[in-house]
Amino acid sequence: MTDRIPVVVLVGPTAVGKTETAIRLAERLDGEIVSADSRLLYRGMDIGTAKPTSQQRARVPHHLIDVADPEKPWSLALYQQAGLQALRDIRARGRLPFLVGGTGQYVRAVVEGWSPPPRPPDDRLRRDLEAFAAEHGPEALHRRLAEVDPARAAEIDPRNVRRVVRALEIYALTGVPPSRLRRRQPPPLDPLWVGLTLPRPELYARIDERIERMLKARWLEEVRRLLARGLTPDSPAMSAIGYRQLARHLQGEISLEEAVREIRRATRQFVRRQANWFKADDPRIHWFEARPAVEDQIEALLRRWLAARQLAADQGR
Repeated sequence: MTDRIPVVVLVGPTAVGKTETAIRLAERLDGEIVSADSRLLYRGMDIGTAKPTSQQRARVPHHLIDVADPEKPWSLALYQQAGLQALRDIRARGRLPFLVGGTGQYVRAVVEGWSPPPRPPDDRLRRDLEAFAAEHGPEALHRRLAEVDPARAAEIDPRNVRRVVRALEIYALTGVPPSRLRRRQPPPLDPLWVGLTLPRPELYARIDERIERMLKARWLEEVRRLLARGLTPDSPAMSAIGYRQLARHLQGEISLEEAVREIRRATRQFVRRQANWFKADDPRIHWFEARPAVEDQIEALLRRWLAARQLAADQGR
């Protein structure tokens, strides 16, 4: 194990406090942070994604933040390649890599070595599936996926037509359920999984407070700028929670109050999906309640882990 790259994998639901906890730990342990959040990749999407501030990023080097324009969304395969390279580069500098985020696919693709299937070049099939969803509703399309791949369907929000279409494309063109195509070739990593958690009522209260702070920080103006650049509510990058809802408000489809209600509801649903990616009974994950000074407890765990790795390395010489 000592020849593998040590990686602290910090996961947990949205709004639980991963960003600041990771920064404090990285400051103490000479670390750098690789974001595993599918929306922090995009420039110009700062407020609604709770992107680390410039002051926070000045404290500790961050990677895979602001690396793409929202008009050109990244694939899982592209993120996986870039994420693994970032971890290698951090270790080559003699520092401790932290992989931090709540996008379960991104975290597990890097750590477990998924081999995402290539994007099939079949525009007609995609258009047919999208037309089916438009005519019969997203739930009907999602049911088609559930019939051929229940495992993959359980991971995708029925309203996320783009991802349901992608999964059905893969099945139509390969004849194999997408969940079975995730071949795994674990990379040379030695991960220590750490999870932050809070009771749901407390977490939901934090989420509601954060939504209010984002709106006061001119989140609507951020969405208005994205629309002015040519993005639409259906653009892939705009599937980030809140952006599509606020775009619909700005286009006169729903009131601001309705948009906020939808954002709250979607965020709660996202928390439940995250719980499927990062299970409370997963034996790999060391769970901590996100209370004041939780980083002290996590730091003690990390130092014991690093000391054990060093001891194993010394004994192997």
